[in-house]
Formats: sequence, structure tokens, C-alpha cells
Amino acid sequence: MSDLTAFIAGLPKAELHVHHVGSASPRIVAELAARHPGSKVPADPEALADYFTFTDFAHFVQVYLSVVDLIRDAEDVRLLTYGVAEDMARQNIRYAELTVTPYSSTSRGIPDGAFLEAIEDARTTAERDLGVVLRWTFDIPGEAGLAAAEETARIATEMGPDGLVSFGLGGPEIGVPRPQFKPYFDRALAAGLHSVPHAGETTGPGTVWDALTSLRAERIGHGTSAAQDPRLLEHLAERGIPLEVCPTSNIATRAVEDLDSHPIGEMVKAGVLVTVNSDDPPMFGTDLNAEYGIAARLLGLDAPGVADLAKNAVRASFLDAAGKTRLNEEIDAYLAGWQRREP
Repeated sequence: MSDLTAFIAGLPKAELHVHHVGSASPRIVAELAARHPGSKVPADPEALADYFTFTDFAHFVQVYLSVVDLIRDAEDVRLLTYGVAEDMARQNIRYAELTVTPYSSTSRGIPDGAFLEAIEDARTTAERDLGVVLRWTFDIPGEAGLAAAEETARIATEMGPDGLVSFGLGGPEIGVPRPQFKPYFDRALAAGLHSVPHAGETTGPGTVWDALTSLRAERIGHGTSAAQDPRLLEHLAERGIPLEVCPTSNIATRAVEDLDSHPIGEMVKAGVLVTVNSDDPPMFGTDLNAEYGIAARLLGLDAPGVADLAKNAVRASFLDAAGKTRLNEEIDAYLAGWQRREP
């Protein structure tokens, strides 16, 4: 293990773009598959690596939804959620805004109240037992259309649990224009939630502009194609609108050809606030520590630079002011201790 890899492993971190079902470890996915025989998903953790090899974004969505189909009752939801927090604790992730898609579960027969009770029970237990603070982004699965948008907005605005902080939009971008979801984002914003849609991952910068103008985005999920539009990068930098960058995910879904082609450097050079995230880590064979290592290589960062990257996520988060101060102080103390080590 290199010094920088070791530094990243121990660094206190926040994560802002990571999906609930997409964070299920092979152990949890295999356990769910075993509980619900007959699924296409392998019940052997070792076989999942091949199953999670994607040809393109459409194939990724297909596989992702097959895992969603394993979440069939409230106990499945609780098991999954607490397991995600356990994996985060092992990476020294102190705070995460986990993207949750209630419609995927309620449309499959899990009552909305039972679903919310399960994630909240896992959240409070994880904070008590593991020291991991979880908050929720409830997102619309765009491929499911306006019925899904209505259900997501209803649950978020009428039943929103204590951990809910933001409202998002995920799924395919091609054929799913952002402006059609404006009324649902307007409702969420009126209810005090923040706007964090995915945009510009597999489509051009026009989708990012749509997310900014129609959905009043406060952060952009991915935003990979923003680098194609200098005026858009300038706008994001001037307005302080962060990008949730997920390097390995972009390669796995073929949004970017290879890591050396990733535009993260152009984003940073333009002054955009960039955060690094893992998206669907087990599905992409990664975790947040690995993503920080990739970003450090692409951006030429040393330990202080990586610590600053971690503080970007704190700054861009919807954590309360006191929580941000505590986490920033923890990052600073960790860096100072690292720098005091014997040579």
C-alpha cells in the first residue's frame, strides 16, 4: 500500500452521489438472491463480478433493476440499508447522502410507510452503532415516467422522513428530457428539499442546462459532458454549483472512454467545485477510497490536496453548519497527524 493510498484509507470522508440499491455488497446481493429464489441474479458472490460487467448504460440499467427486484419486503430494505452503512464505516465515511428510489419498492408492493420505517430504523441504528450519518435523496426513476415522479413527490413532500434532505432524478437521460419533471421539483423545493438531479452523464451539456433552468439544480449528478461547454463550466464555477463526479462509473457505463480521457481535470481547472463519489460501488468494482485514489492520480494531488478534495464534499453537502465544522476539523486533525509522522 502506497503512502497516499494509506492516507486515503484513513481519511474521514463524506459522499454525496451513491445509490441505495447500487451500494449493496456482493454478500448482501447474494443473501437477497438466496432469500428470493428464481431471480436472474446469482446467489454466489463470486459470480456477481461477471454479472456486473456492463456493455453500455442501457445494460447497466437492466442489471440494476434486476437487483432492485430482490428488494421485496421491509426487512430486505433494512438489511440492505444497514449493510451499506457498514461498508461505509469501513472506509471512514462519516457522512453520506444516499440516493434512494422509493418508487422502485412501493411499485413492487412494499407499503410506503413500511419502506420509510425500514430506512429510518437502519439510519438511526447506523449512526448510533457505526458513527455513520446518513441522509436521503429521494429520486425519480426517470425511465418510469410521470407516474413515478408523482409517487416520489408525494412520498417526499407528504411523508418525508427525518433523514430526507434532497430530491433527485436518476435513470437514463436519453429519451427522458429533464423539463417534464419541473412541477415535481417545484413541489419538492417548496417543501424545503434541495434539487440534485443527474444530468449530462450520457447526453450533452444541454441536459445540464435543462437541469439548472427547469429543475433549479443546486448540485449536478455526474455532469460529465459539462466539460464540452466552456460557458457552462464558467456558469457552474460562478454560481458555486458542485458536480458529483464518479470516475469509474463513467467508464463502466461507457459515458467516458477511459480514465485518462476523464474531464475531471478540465472541471477543476475551470474553477468548478468538484466532489468525488462512487455511484454504485460494488456494481462497478470500486469504493470511495479507490475513487479518491483515481482522482489523486488524475489531478496530481498529494495528501493535502486529497484532504482539500474531501473538504469539497463537506462544503457541497447539505449537512448542518455544526456538522460541517466538526467534519472539517476532523479532516484537518487527521492531515496534521499524518504530516507529523516520522519520516
